[in-house]
Amino acid sequence: MSPSKHPAIAAAIFDMDGLLLDTERMALTCWHDAARQLGHEIDEAIPLGMVGMHSSKTLAYLDEQLGADFPTQALRELTHEIYLQRSHDAIALRPGVIELFDWLEQQGIRKAVATSTRRSIAEHHLQLANLWPRIKFAVCGDEVQHPKPAPEIYLQAITRLGVAAAQCVVFEDSNFGVQAGHAAGCRVIMVPDLRPPLPTVQDLEITIVSSLHEARQLLAEQR
Repeated sequence: MSPSKHPAIAAAIFDMDGLLLDTERMALTCWHDAARQLGHEIDEAIPLGMVGMHSSKTLAYLDEQLGADFPTQALRELTHEIYLQRSHDAIALRPGVIELFDWLEQQGIRKAVATSTRRSIAEHHLQLANLWPRIKFAVCGDEVQHPKPAPEIYLQAITRLGVAAAQCVVFEDSNFGVQAGHAAGCRVIMVPDLRPPLPTVQDLEITIVSSLHEARQLLAEQR
């Protein structure tokens, strides 16, 4: 889509994990370490398949991937425990977050977060990263009935922002998140982290960039 076809941006909505915060690599390690503590090895593709997935869907996914004899419930619980221990302190920001936030604030564009992570964890991470004071609000995974790739979480954010969907730009790293933002009617900029865009996602009318630095430069050129 050419720049002239994009409505003026009034608000930006961000995913959190793998987009603002470098959590996905840590989560990947947690899955493997938990499996080893339980006496198993799992293929790297299995935790990669959960990138952007809501926690309510992970058990069924693990059962399908690992089979009925694998202790999937124990794996999920131990992974969560290890993750909480390792994420107690501040998590590194993804490259370009601060520069993009600075630019959006200079332009008077409001910011919100829409994350599949539950509120208690999301607020903790965003506070430690010093991002919480810079956003208007967050909609979290435990506050929606239909998680990504359903558009509900973004529709909630749009309603609270009080702007039209076409005036919102969504920043996402996961295929599930891109599908959710697109279904909500927003402009979507994808910054892939651990998983490349699926062919079905590439077919959507979205922008794919290599970093948030590139996303900022693109928006500045189109402003």
